[in-house]
Amino acid sequence: MKGSYDEAVVALYQAPHDAFVAERKRLAAELKARGDAAGAARLAKLGRPTISAWAVNQLYWHAREPFDALFETAEQLRTGDLGATNAHRELLAKLRARAAKLLGAAGHGASEATLRRVTTTLSALAAAGSFDPDPPGALAGDRDPPGFDPSAMALGEQPATVERRVTATAKPTAKSHATSEAERRNAKAARERAAQEAAAERRRAQEERERRNAERRRLEAAQKAAKAERQRCLRDVEQREKELERAQKALDAAREELARAESELTDVEGELAAAKEEE
Repeated sequence: MKGSYDEAVVALYQAPHDAFVAERKRLAAELKARGDAAGAARLAKLGRPTISAWAVNQLYWHAREPFDALFETAEQLRTGDLGATNAHRELLAKLRARAAKLLGAAGHGASEATLRRVTTTLSALAAAGSFDPDPPGALAGDRDPPGFDPSAMALGEQPATVERRVTATAKPTAKSHATSEAERRNAKAARERAAQEAAAERRRAQEERERRNAERRRLEAAQKAAKAERQRCLRDVEQREKELERAQKALDAAREELARAESELTDVEGELAAAKEEE
């Protein structure tokens, strides 16, 4: 490992296929938290592999012995040792069967088309002798065999046919090599653009979800506040009604007291008038 970015790449491409996006986000956040903003940005741009490429990655991490042996037999075939044909065929079959089990255990279908792409990608990697330009065990997509294809023998071609193909493709012209390099660069650029566009779309979707969630929370808070204000107003009205009722009772009592006082005053005045007349 060269550092935390490489470790994050290893962890990312060993993650379950369905959890790839969430794991990429988590690992990028960890890199950023460690101060590796550049590494976090690079990791965020890595695209989720196809399901067949994911299966090949898992074979690299979980079936290393037959995987490495496949590369060794491919090297022998490249050097003209056709005695490695049967071993190469058997290793391809073994890895294909292991890929089917890995896919099934992860809850994915192991269709004939998917397993065919797995086999083709394994053959392409073995023919190239490496994962370049991707890191080992971190394929972003499927591969096609470049010219010489050791898997041709595994599919039943005769050794003479393979030898003719090796001869025909062993010395490509400078023009065809340049064209191939340009095509690979264009394909890589297209994949990067597609990954960037997909990432931008995911960011826009995430921002829209966050905006809607924030708006929903704001409305819920406003509704809660309005409900609380209504309850407070109802309590205030109830309190005012009780106070008015008490005030009305006090007023009625005061009026009754006034009436009694006026009656008593009238009686007193009558008694005074009668006393004066007697004098």
